[in-house]
Amino acid sequence: MNTFNPQTAPSEWMAQLTDPGAWQAWLKQPQPDMKPMLSTMSELGASIEPEVMSKLQSDYMQQVTTLWQDVLAAKPPAIADRRFAAPEWQSNSLYAFNAAVYLLNARFLMAMADAVKTTPKARQKIRFAVQQIVDAMSPANFLVTNPEAQQKIIETKGESLTRGIAHMLADMQKGQISQTDETAFEVGKNVANTEGAVVFENALFQLLQYKPLTKTVYERPLLMVPPCINKYYILDLQPENSLVRHAVEQGHTVFLVSWRNPDASMGKTTWDEYIQDGVTKSIEVVQEISGSDQINALGFCVGGTLLSTALALLYGRGEKPVASLTLLTTLLDFSDPGVIEVFIDETQVALREQTIGQGGLMPGRDFTSAFSSLRPNDLVWNYVKANYLKGEEPPPFDLLYWNADSTNLPGPMFCFYLRNMYLENKLKDPGKVNVAGEKVDLSKIDTPTFIYGSREDHIVPWTAGYAAVGLLNPKKRTRNRFVLGASGHIAGVINPPAKKKRSYWTNDDVPATPDEWMKGAQEHPGSWWPEWVAFLKEHAGKQVNAPRKLGNAEYKPIEPAPGRYVKVKAEQGK
Repeated sequence: MNTFNPQTAPSEWMAQLTDPGAWQAWLKQPQPDMKPMLSTMSELGASIEPEVMSKLQSDYMQQVTTLWQDVLAAKPPAIADRRFAAPEWQSNSLYAFNAAVYLLNARFLMAMADAVKTTPKARQKIRFAVQQIVDAMSPANFLVTNPEAQQKIIETKGESLTRGIAHMLADMQKGQISQTDETAFEVGKNVANTEGAVVFENALFQLLQYKPLTKTVYERPLLMVPPCINKYYILDLQPENSLVRHAVEQGHTVFLVSWRNPDASMGKTTWDEYIQDGVTKSIEVVQEISGSDQINALGFCVGGTLLSTALALLYGRGEKPVASLTLLTTLLDFSDPGVIEVFIDETQVALREQTIGQGGLMPGRDFTSAFSSLRPNDLVWNYVKANYLKGEEPPPFDLLYWNADSTNLPGPMFCFYLRNMYLENKLKDPGKVNVAGEKVDLSKIDTPTFIYGSREDHIVPWTAGYAAVGLLNPKKRTRNRFVLGASGHIAGVINPPAKKKRSYWTNDDVPATPDEWMKGAQEHPGSWWPEWVAFLKEHAGKQVNAPRKLGNAEYKPIEPAPGRYVKVKAEQGK
């Protein structure tokens, strides 16, 4: 299946900019280009019923006719799309008409995609492919059809175009579109700067311990396991939006796993090693440093999947290492992996296994490209318009700086994850996944669990994350607590109380389905963090004097936080 690739967007855009034929084509009455969609349908063995197609075409022609009549009557078309909200789009009937026809064509193509007769998974792939094409062909993305950009050129006497081309050439040089001013941030200086030290390291990770900010702390420490697909400092951006610092301020001794950004020397690292030498080892070290047999543990996204797998093995051995578990936007049941499923099928997984399954790296840049394609208008074309067409400088934004700081993954580990979780969904079934020769059974985990989902999450749909309430503590279901936050995968999680933004939902019951849970849920304004802090406090034990030194006699500080591993760039691993 051929889809738009965000990594090649700058060069494709440049080709459109310099091709007069493309400019002239835009001045003709647009017609929806159905060839790419029909090609994708053919590849997937899909079809559309003739009567349905006839109805769609009839509706389309009626709407086109109405639109033409409005234009001839000097009646400007109504355009609600925010891409065309600027007054320049309404100042000239040609531009307004062009935008209106584009939106009409987009609706027609998406209606066709929805009408396809095929399996739900194939329909999702078709819809995704069509959406990529539709978004890429917006008149807002091209100089010849964007009146905002043209006005900018006039106002700046051509400087905006000069700057835009310079921005584009610089982005082509580095291989990705700039979403923020990357010179405004530095890891360890103004992001990832909560004070602490590296107290343990091996080939897979560094373990950070943070300096207490209170005179007394809870006796049970908190271990955070972030995703290894991204850098850990999404949990420690700046002081005002750092979940790490917030937990430290509440009196918790916080430890955090900083995964190494793999290079060629880690090309044969397996999922088993991430479980044994990564998560399990971090739990052991935190226990030894704190002197506490039980700790509190938090896993975010893939970090939550890794943490749950490790705990299932430990509990299966009769150990009880955690007093509580927190899972943030985590999949344990991969029945509905969201839009990301378009990248997962037997052919694509087998190709990855063939190329890097026995050794090699999954490049971080490929992850960035894939995730950008899930929201192309926000993460690609918005910046093409602003940076290239209008010559604007992207503003500094810590979250987008983190988003661009990609990580590689070892091929064998990544392929195991793809096949066993995403493709075959084995983790939810007791004994179907083997790690280090042991069968994984999530039902063995026996500890109070706080499960968080984000309502608009396109990577971990909250309804899929909710499935964890039925997999963990199955005989003590009421020990599980589910909280739903507003916004998406990242913005929903990183929502500090001081901002007083968004809202969240709670329900003390944990019924069988997410729909039932939502029917009984109550909405609250603001951040969900206080709900989690209250949960954590219940399981953190008594208050003790804060440690005066980090680490202990065996695990002495190696270097200040954030450590070396988080500063390694993905490109260095090639």
